[in-house]
Amino acid sequence: MSILDKKRYTITSALPYANGPLHIGHLAGAYIPGDIFVRYLRLNQKDVVYVCGSDEHGAAITIRAKKEGITPQQIIDKYNKQIKESFEEFGISFDIYHRTSEPIHHQLSQDFFLNLYNKGEFVEKFSEQYYDEEYHQFLADRYITGTCPNCKSEGAYGDQCEKCGTSLSPTDLINPISTLSGKTPVLKETKHWYLPLDKYQPWLEKWLIEGKKNILKSNVFGQCQSWLKSGLQPRSMTRDLDWGVDVPLAEAEGKKLYVWLDAPIGYISATKQWALDHGKNWEDYWKTHENPADDSTLIHFIGKDNIVFHCIIFPAILHAHGDYILPENIPANEFLNLEGDKLSTSRNHAVWLHEYLQEFPDKQDELRYVLTSILPETSDAEFTWKDFQARINNELVAIFGNFVNRVLVLSHKYFDGKVLNGSPLTAVDQAVLDELKSYPTSIKSSLEQFRFREALAEFMNVARLGNKYLADEEPWKIIKTDEERVKTILNVAAQIVANLAVLAQPFLPKTAIKLFEMLNFPQGNWNDAGSDALIQAGHQLGEVQLLFDKITDEQVDFQLNKLAEAKAKNLADNAKVTPAKENISFDDFVKMDIRVGTIAAAEKVAKTKKLLKLTIDTGLDTRTVVSGIAEFFSPEEIVGRQVSILVNLEPREIKGIMSQGMILMAEDADGRLDFVKPDTTIKVGSTVR
Repeated sequence: MSILDKKRYTITSALPYANGPLHIGHLAGAYIPGDIFVRYLRLNQKDVVYVCGSDEHGAAITIRAKKEGITPQQIIDKYNKQIKESFEEFGISFDIYHRTSEPIHHQLSQDFFLNLYNKGEFVEKFSEQYYDEEYHQFLADRYITGTCPNCKSEGAYGDQCEKCGTSLSPTDLINPISTLSGKTPVLKETKHWYLPLDKYQPWLEKWLIEGKKNILKSNVFGQCQSWLKSGLQPRSMTRDLDWGVDVPLAEAEGKKLYVWLDAPIGYISATKQWALDHGKNWEDYWKTHENPADDSTLIHFIGKDNIVFHCIIFPAILHAHGDYILPENIPANEFLNLEGDKLSTSRNHAVWLHEYLQEFPDKQDELRYVLTSILPETSDAEFTWKDFQARINNELVAIFGNFVNRVLVLSHKYFDGKVLNGSPLTAVDQAVLDELKSYPTSIKSSLEQFRFREALAEFMNVARLGNKYLADEEPWKIIKTDEERVKTILNVAAQIVANLAVLAQPFLPKTAIKLFEMLNFPQGNWNDAGSDALIQAGHQLGEVQLLFDKITDEQVDFQLNKLAEAKAKNLADNAKVTPAKENISFDDFVKMDIRVGTIAAAEKVAKTKKLLKLTIDTGLDTRTVVSGIAEFFSPEEIVGRQVSILVNLEPREIKGIMSQGMILMAEDADGRLDFVKPDTTIKVGSTVR
């Protein structure tokens, strides 16, 4: 069954957080894939609404506002405007780009909460949460940092470790610190309303694990399966915050809805606003119908870090409400890295979209092409400026652009820009046209399975087909002896160009428009693709334009220098030594039993990118330690190394492995790790004191 058999479509791309600009990682994660798929649906004349908007609540907004000395409202106004303009200039085809700060969203979010509250779906309970005594306030998850209990990296937030991706609660953190005062917070009792995800686990396992096994991408299904296997726990849907959607209960004064309750509802409120603006019924796109065949098909395009919220938490909320459709698919992508390192907004190690649009004017499609060709569909991918240059120069310019240019230039040169019938088709001509007919089907298949890289590669094979055809037939030589044959060759080539124009629309929309203008040809829908008679005999072609320009070495060097300067500035800004922690007593220190050990064996932990399973001879025994150092060291290179190991740390299960201790690592300002070890070989089991 094709996804095009469906009647109506509701497509969302993740709401970007309005506390900073967009970078290429955002594009590769959610927005380019979503836009390609929506354009494909529209080419097939489907009823589709594509919604997005700024996520404008949560602790990170207030943190940014405090740092900049302005209000949260000023932060969201600034970045909503910048993000919206970047999307528009880049050509992302949202039907509406909304804001979660709008009254219509606040009201809908509160209605959702009250619906679940009145049904008794929430569990009300008092709990101890971190409180900053200096600032006299409870701390939201993002106001607390500490050491991740999973990968042992520092700087993990109270809701998630951004290094290993583990979802956390603030009390999971080792050595928690308030980001407001820089001091250790205290635990203080407060009341909140929890969504009992454990109650919905049986339903989620049936709907998600059984029902979506052959639908979800492997990376998405694997993460969901891991979450459910670990066992779901109740999750608080309210927060002690001063910025966000008010909890609509008299007893909850001063509390806000959890941002991951209200943010996905932003898709619905955006649709509701769009429907009001265009005389539509928003419920057609979100509510269940008496006949399930009338339900809209909901698809979320997101990045890796949002999988759990869109696959587990939001569906549980929709299911608990009962009136809403559930997502058909959540084709999430993994992370995009940059020049051998992780994209980092805090370190300014990024390619910012608004800067790209200024520095590469009218080259939106070039970036779309490169990012689509390297999309991190099931594993992390990497963007480099040299690869950017090579893909544009060697593929877009040399293959696609060169073929189109040769066909139109020769047609103008020999036949005044007219497409003419000539001698009968040869076997070669027919074989080329037969192959041409096959590409729309293969591209369609890839798009409907969300394999966008594969679809783009097939699209480029159409241009390769045309290039090879021209090179083999050599009309510039035959024109001297057989003009009729050249008419046929250029007619066949023009049909390939016209097909490229139709097929380019999802991937390279601005290029497609330019191509249709050059062909003097109306834009076609998907059903036109594959035809060998898109252009009729006698048709007059338009003026020839260059589709693409080469990227110069100077442009690449400029971008690489920008990244190098940002890195140098970041290192300089972080050159100060991290402030010392609070004093501890000598008795506290001597409780730590740190020994010199030797790594006897090492192996990667399955289905993780950051963890190594180490077997360490401590002199006391041989034990297993799970350590988050796989990004910096391969198993082979560390076997035999001496390390410092805290041997009396309480054992903890990590990814199903019981970790018995922690090795000591030094971390510099850039996040690089190295071992804390003796300069010379020392007896295993020696104490560190």
